Amino acid sequence: QLQLVESGGGLVQPGGSLRLSCAVYGFSLGNYAIGWFRQAPGKEREGVSCIGASGGSTKYADSAKGRFTISRDIAKNMVYLQMNSLKPEDTAVYYCAALSSDTYGSWYCNVHFEYEYGYWGQGTQVTVSS
Repeated sequence: QLQLVESGGGLVQPGGSLRLSCAVYGFSLGNYAIGWFRQAPGKEREGVSCIGASGGSTKYADSAKGRFTISRDIAKNMVYLQMNSLKPEDTAVYYCAALSSDTYGSWYCNVHFEYEYGYWGQGTQVTVSS
């Protein structure tokens, strides 16, 4: 059974940092792209970053570029989202999701088409506030 579990959220002051973790169970990161998405209160869910199954391709939403970094440890089946210079507008529930490489290949991932991701975690709350 494929499962994703996020952790690492919390309350942080503006300008601070957090590292989110996504633990995956029941599948290999070598066969799935992983995306990070977020949903703020009253807003639609949006993509933040993703990493392809090959590990060699990453993408970022404009809001995340230069501040967030996605990485993974395939041996530990973990994907991370390092978030620096956090802003109040980064406050949201953050989700990780998995997309099989069977359809689009091992270099593919996207931050725009969440419907392509078939498996989702339960989310972790990030609150940026002074």
